[in-house]
Amino acid sequence: MLSQRIVQSLLGSCVRRASTHFGFEQVNEEEKADRVRQVFTGVADKYDLMNDAMSMGIHRLWKDYFVQSLPLKRDAKMLDVAGGTGDISFRALRRFPRAHVTVCDINEEMLRVGEQKAKEDRTPDLFSLQLDSSRLSFVVGDGEKLPFEDDSFDAYTISFGIRNCTHVDQVVREARRVLKPGGLFACLEFSQIHPALRTVYDAYSFQVIPVMGEVLAKDYNSYKYLVESIRRFPNQTDFSSLISSTGLRDVRYENLSFGICAIHTARK
Repeated sequence: MLSQRIVQSLLGSCVRRASTHFGFEQVNEEEKADRVRQVFTGVADKYDLMNDAMSMGIHRLWKDYFVQSLPLKRDAKMLDVAGGTGDISFRALRRFPRAHVTVCDINEEMLRVGEQKAKEDRTPDLFSLQLDSSRLSFVVGDGEKLPFEDDSFDAYTISFGIRNCTHVDQVVREARRVLKPGGLFACLEFSQIHPALRTVYDAYSFQVIPVMGEVLAKDYNSYKYLVESIRRFPNQTDFSSLISSTGLRDVRYENLSFGICAIHTARK
């Protein structure tokens, strides 16, 4: 009986040592997943507003460029992970009207916002195609354990979401698994800014963005986390190496806005 308790105690210690970061805090892995879920549940309804405020609208240009750069065939099957609010999937469907896009997000509130936006589709200008929501699917799913068969998609996208995942390497492995041979992996994510701009960028990020979160969304801590999570994410070179280590090939990256964010692409 004593030996059994010792074994259980040792096993418990092993579980407790499985820790990761939540912003600048060190937490156990299960706690991170729960806290990230709480963050995005809390900000879902104000997500677009806060993105506009924090980036002065530039995030829209980054996403436009990201989607415009995707070399997809017209009838591609695309998976957009962590894409609950539809920013990437809607742009992709307007560019590739015969494609089918599956939006997968672990957070049901973010998906709810995306589905509502699709129903209410307000086409932004005369030069944008009307969104055909019949070519959209919304699926609740974990990027580390995708609910899809192997070799299912021509393209996998993830935009400003991968840094919030507990095991980034596993997310990329899952992307590789569900991509068809030759399929495209494309990730838009915050990265490491040019050193000459770092002081100003850090001051804005840590002193202004959380205050905006409090004023616009009544949520200082969630936006403090979002800023900290950017600093904990691998830089361009290290993330490229991680992507290569999963077996994806032709790994490339392109900096946007002096490295504030970067587009990483690869092929299966």
